Amino acid sequence: MKKAATALVALVAIEHLYILVLEMFLWTKPAGLRAFGLTPEFAEQTAVLAANQGLYNGFLAAGLIWGLARKDDGFPLQVFFLGCVVVAGIFGGITAKPSILIVQAAPALIALVLTLLAQRQTEEHK
Repeated sequence: MKKAATALVALVAIEHLYILVLEMFLWTKPAGLRAFGLTPEFAEQTAVLAANQGLYNGFLAAGLIWGLARKDDGFPLQVFFLGCVVVAGIFGGITAKPSILIVQAAPALIALVLTLLAQRQTEEHK
């Protein structure tokens, strides 16, 4: 259970690093336009806002990586940052694009549940 939870937390972190790259560096490029379904004009007008969003996604990834790097005592960090991703994904799904619920919130929620279960399992075996 612990390995599965760790792997999923890592995948969520990688996903948010990818989102950082898309929003901060590729927003106005073909990859960013395709990923977000944008017109070049709209992308140019919103590039600064997207870069700001990308930075926040980078902070989410950094927090998850920090939690993974802390090994046994990283549990609270992982729970906090996964919770942040879930809330951000739900908010984005409601306000921006429903697919964000599946792409962002669902993997984080699954990782959160697995992380909580793995921690419970670890505590039971002590």
